[in-house]
Amino acid sequence: MQNQNMLVQLIPFVVIFGIFYLLIIMPARKKQKQHQNMISSLKGGERIITAGGVYGTVTRVMDDRFEIQVDGNTKLQITKSSISSVLEVGGEKSR
Repeated sequence: MQNQNMLVQLIPFVVIFGIFYLLIIMPARKKQKQHQNMISSLKGGERIITAGGVYGTVTRVMDDRFEIQVDGNTKLQITKSSISSVLEVGGEKSR
């Protein structure tokens, strides 16, 4: 009897965790996978926006970072995770 009562008390917690998982964890994982795929598909010549709002063109891809050309001879090395989005040829966000 007491074991059955304990199971009944646990059901609301299981339901809350299930709802939390469906509404928060799954979409976050999906978005993280899309971002990871976007970063892994980048190659030289593509226009990007960094998380800090810097626009640039990828000039070199390294293991842990990108080198982007910002203006003229100005080049920056940024971490792969700091890429926010990739721009299409027309200048609009593609992802």
